[in-house]
Amino acid sequence: MKKISLLTLGAALIAAPVFAAPGPGARGDADANGTLTRAEAQAHANEMFARMDANKDGRLDASDRAAKRTEMQAKMFERLDANKDGSISKAEWDQHSADRAAKRSDRGEKRADAGDGKRGMRGHHGKRGGHGMMMARADTDGDKAVSQAEFQAAALARFDAADANKDGQVTAEERAAQREAWKAKAGEWRAKRAAAPATPASE
Repeated sequence: MKKISLLTLGAALIAAPVFAAPGPGARGDADANGTLTRAEAQAHANEMFARMDANKDGRLDASDRAAKRTEMQAKMFERLDANKDGSISKAEWDQHSADRAAKRSDRGEKRADAGDGKRGMRGHHGKRGGHGMMMARADTDGDKAVSQAEFQAAALARFDAADANKDGQVTAEERAAQREAWKAKAGEWRAKRAAAPATPASE
């Protein structure tokens, strides 16, 4: 029997980005020229949808998330099971933990050397589960699933929002401006949340 539950391993997994949003590095920039065109954004959205549609039924819903989670957990188990005996020993788990700690330390040293004090972001807008909220917005018909058309429309809407001069392409400057706008909105949201009266505890 496998000594460590696959569900336990799920906590170590990192969620993949959902939308082909114009952001750092311009994901989807097929020709790597630093500028993302609308056609590239659309093609990238289609590629991402195909990868996420685990059961290939043309829609993203809870069943796809469950299938992807199971697949990722199985891959994680295979990585941890160093001697491939179908179980994870304490030594294997401890080695995995040590490796992760070493990588975190290495990343921290590199950030310190580069003078980068920025903290890692948890999903879009710095909030855990931000991609889930974007998926909910993409579900325009409210059927608890996102079709390829809905997914593509959401991705292109984000592209169009970043395309400030409406020339059909997003430059590095436009991406930077969009990131600053996101930060400003996030700051406003945090300020409103801090100013909101606390909810009375139920007696």
